[in-house]
Amino acid sequence: MSVEFDFGGEVALVTGVGGALGSAVANAFLEAGATVCGADVVEPDSEDFLLSDPGRIEFHQGDFTDEDDVATVVERVVDDHGRLDYLLNVAGTWRGGDPLHETDADTFDFLFGVNLKTMFLASKHAIPHLQETEGAIVSVSARSSLEGGSGDGLYRATKAGVRLLTESIAEENLGTVRANSVMPSVIDTPMNREMMPDADFEEWVDPEQIGAVMLFLCSDAASVTSGAAVPVYGEA
Repeated sequence: MSVEFDFGGEVALVTGVGGALGSAVANAFLEAGATVCGADVVEPDSEDFLLSDPGRIEFHQGDFTDEDDVATVVERVVDDHGRLDYLLNVAGTWRGGDPLHETDADTFDFLFGVNLKTMFLASKHAIPHLQETEGAIVSVSARSSLEGGSGDGLYRATKAGVRLLTESIAEENLGTVRANSVMPSVIDTPMNREMMPDADFEEWVDPEQIGAVMLFLCSDAASVTSGAAVPVYGEA
């Protein structure tokens, strides 16, 4: 059974839009008719920018660990389009491999900045506009945020923070802004294939599948869902 959504006339902001998952989320909203604004620290002419047709979105270069950059991007989106309906907090990364007592403090700062601070700042500046449109936020947590583990404790902690901040945003904005998170495990991306060349890629989830769930969570079909952490890891 195929499902189609109509987001015509609505505006979505996708952070980390140049990455594999951010690109898939942007494409999902474009296909649903939304105006898509994308933000990333990586510019479209970089080889690391994976969105195949960046001309279809309105791109804003910005470091979302910097509050001034976040405020500027959000205000430009609203000034240009008169509204903001959806915020997709996709910006994030993984670091790991060492036990906690061998991990540099710089790694702590980096992971909490990219994975959690970006989500906090984007949500902080978007919420007043989302309250006006009764919009929605969907952020990317992780399956591993549900428990501790060896070698990537800081990553897990940041993604647990995303999940808990999502629940708080949902509680603080009952009846106005819905906030949910998705919890992937291993996503089938070029970087993950390079890092784990001997893995069974067939078990991994395609970014497009996660993008479809995030689209659903912003739709009227999920109007009674807020504060949820939705598994999107399939067999991964």
